[in-house]
Amino acid sequence: MTTTDDRIGSAPDPSGPTSPIDYSQRIPNNVNLNDNRRLQRALEGWQPKFLDWWRNLGPELPTKDVYLRTAVAVGRDGWAHFEHVPMEEYRWGIFLAEGDPDRTVNFGKHKGEKAWQEVPGEYRADLMRLIVIQGDTEPASVEQQRVLANTAPSIYDMRNLFQVNVEEGRHLWAMVYLLHAYFGREGREEAEQLLKRNSGDYDNPRILGAFNEETTDWLQFFMFTYFTDRDGKYQLGTLKESGFDPLARTCEFMLKEEAHHMFVGTTGVQRTVERTAEEMAKHGTDDVWEHGVIPLSVIQKYLNFQFSVSMDLFGSEQSTNAGNYYTSGLKGRWQETRRKDDHTLLDGEREMSYVEDGEIRTKTVPMISALNLDLRDEYVADCANGVNRWNQALEDAGLDERLYLPHEGFHRQVGVYAGHHVSPDGEVLDDATWEARKDEWIPSEEDRAKVAALMVPEYELGKFASWIAEPPTGINGQPVEYDYVHLYEQGLREEGLS
Repeated sequence: MTTTDDRIGSAPDPSGPTSPIDYSQRIPNNVNLNDNRRLQRALEGWQPKFLDWWRNLGPELPTKDVYLRTAVAVGRDGWAHFEHVPMEEYRWGIFLAEGDPDRTVNFGKHKGEKAWQEVPGEYRADLMRLIVIQGDTEPASVEQQRVLANTAPSIYDMRNLFQVNVEEGRHLWAMVYLLHAYFGREGREEAEQLLKRNSGDYDNPRILGAFNEETTDWLQFFMFTYFTDRDGKYQLGTLKESGFDPLARTCEFMLKEEAHHMFVGTTGVQRTVERTAEEMAKHGTDDVWEHGVIPLSVIQKYLNFQFSVSMDLFGSEQSTNAGNYYTSGLKGRWQETRRKDDHTLLDGEREMSYVEDGEIRTKTVPMISALNLDLRDEYVADCANGVNRWNQALEDAGLDERLYLPHEGFHRQVGVYAGHHVSPDGEVLDDATWEARKDEWIPSEEDRAKVAALMVPEYELGKFASWIAEPPTGINGQPVEYDYVHLYEQGLREEGLS
């Protein structure tokens, strides 16, 4: 017997050691929550506030139920179960990857010490800050995507949106558990604030800029899940290396779910490009608005925008905080244990680009201060893989045009490029030139309005909006035309109440 993961196909049912999840509890978990009544009561007190937030700022479109994936066990061999579930009854919970009793800290000045099961007092504030920032991004993306189902290009895509949303909600639970379990009253107060900040709110916005941007349409959603959720992958990957073992185990499990979010972005952009390429090849022009698809030049502008705001999420290229987190054992590098160095970095150096006198130059900097740049480099290389995949669709259509990643300094608000204007091909521009040409490179209001005009919902099973191609396969072995989402009005009709 097998279970099917909608990213990689069939996988064997769990056969080795796993951590079963107790769904008989009010808060599903695999952390023996019922053994800590005080913590359980605190989280049960937070739960109604979370549900209020979900009802008020979660998906706006009323649904009866959705074909969703839920974790059933934590282990290498399998962990997902699919069924139609009312979203408000989704089994949000607290799931940590399996623990290793012999795990040690793999980097920094505590390298070789046994991993910490409790928060070291000297690192309490820094650890809480890292958890709060990560936790703040999870509900923010749900808020950004609240109205998208109203213009879903298909029931298939609507289901994928909702899967992303419920898993972001569960990732919020993961961070809230750590705050409640390990940081006392201050942690409980921070958990409350995670529901009080709202994306784009003038008085109480989300912490990171990219999570206050409006998600205007489905193309931006696909770019967000490709580029911004990929930033999430790399941030979680560094926290997975943490010497604080509960944080490491939490992030390791979250990475399993994050992979689906990037799948949605990768394939969503690809299907958009495929439809555009089809019409471009047919009509011999990129001016294909009238044929119900998005011009490739506009897709490139959306790519430029989301890539640049996602690059800002890595912070400044040189950062004392990042170096201190590393030295303290709080936050490692991507795939830390695979690195062929001393894992302390006290003597390491690297090259870094910066702007001076209207030119991009390079200088040598200490490696320990450039860890944000190291992580960003890993991210950029990964982003390029998807762009290559999208370009294959253009090549297959017989077109010469190609998508590309803009220069690292393009449209940046954080780090060494902040305060400078850099073109997509890396030319430093003056203010007047930037203002005259920026609409060539990032979506204008007119571009967004034209894309929005194409966002006509398609709720008939197996049908897709004009601007996006049909996927090659459905979810979990189901056909593409499967009834992944039962809308609320459909549920009323089935029950004879409308």
